Amino acid sequence: MNNLIFDAHLDLSMNAMEWNRDLTQPLDRIRQREKDMQDKPDRGKGMVSFGAMREVGLGLCVATQIARYVPEGSTLQGWHSPRQAWSQTQGQLAWYKAMEEGGWLNQVTNLRELNAQVESWSNAGGSREVPIGYVLSLEGADSLVDLHYLEKAYGYGLRAIGPAHYGPGVYAHGTGSEGPLGKKGRELLREMESLGIILDTTHLCDESFWEALEHFRGRVWASHNNCRALVPQQRQFSDDQIRALVERGAVIGAVFDAWMLIPDWVRGKSTPENTGLRLATVCDHMDHICQLTGNCNHVGLGTDLDGAFGSEQSPADMESIADLGKLSSILRSRGYSAADVDQILWKNWLRFLREAWS
Repeated sequence: MNNLIFDAHLDLSMNAMEWNRDLTQPLDRIRQREKDMQDKPDRGKGMVSFGAMREVGLGLCVATQIARYVPEGSTLQGWHSPRQAWSQTQGQLAWYKAMEEGGWLNQVTNLRELNAQVESWSNAGGSREVPIGYVLSLEGADSLVDLHYLEKAYGYGLRAIGPAHYGPGVYAHGTGSEGPLGKKGRELLREMESLGIILDTTHLCDESFWEALEHFRGRVWASHNNCRALVPQQRQFSDDQIRALVERGAVIGAVFDAWMLIPDWVRGKSTPENTGLRLATVCDHMDHICQLTGNCNHVGLGTDLDGAFGSEQSPADMESIADLGKLSSILRSRGYSAADVDQILWKNWLRFLREAWS
């Protein structure tokens, strides 16, 4: 087991509330319970449970709230008003609090809590008695009915926001769309900056991305993004975008969803086996950023495992999130030192938060 792994993007509450997965149960039990279900393509193929996270030493993560607003006529799935979307995020928040009360999770909102989580986890060696620490993030800001809701969210511990998800959103344009932030998006960024909330640039379309960097002077990261040079599509970052993020001190989390790892993935036809998708493919994206920037200070994990996909769209040499530990030997075989590997698996994200919250 690794000393510590930090995963900067897990949709834990979405899986619990919308997929009705009890993450406190062993992963094989979760899969067995879903084996005859057909409502979602990843049923019976989940990769994440608290036990699997503990097995590999995943003691810190960024965990999301997510609820998209979709206007009438949209082909995207989502909620039919921002207030409904807000209410969905509050149900997700209630789940996180229930997991805290059960001793499974521990919310981390400031430097003191962060250092205490790392110390407790290190001292206990990932014991079941120590909760997994989580930093709360909002993926897509549509559920913020107005900016007063942002202050409410900060009050219950929200510390990072990605203004958009898929399609045109209330505050920005996201994956699969094009357009600027606009007035509401710039107002959101100003309020985030005043509260010290981290801007997650993941999912922003190119125009919104560049506008966000121009208008936001706070701390910036990309929780789960790969490289457009390797997979030429809008969802990935270009080399220019990666350089711009690095200039702002960002860390970029490698995401494990197949269509963001290899080009020409065809949903329903491609498989990890017939495309050769492996954990080494993830390392290709990490290595591209390291070579581009000349160091390994800006790469981390943002797996997005069970982000509406399961083993059918994950590297073939993974049985579960517990296999993240295999990355160490792959990176070492490519010339990365043990210290480099520690930076990528957890220290870069930890350094980022310590600097942001100091």
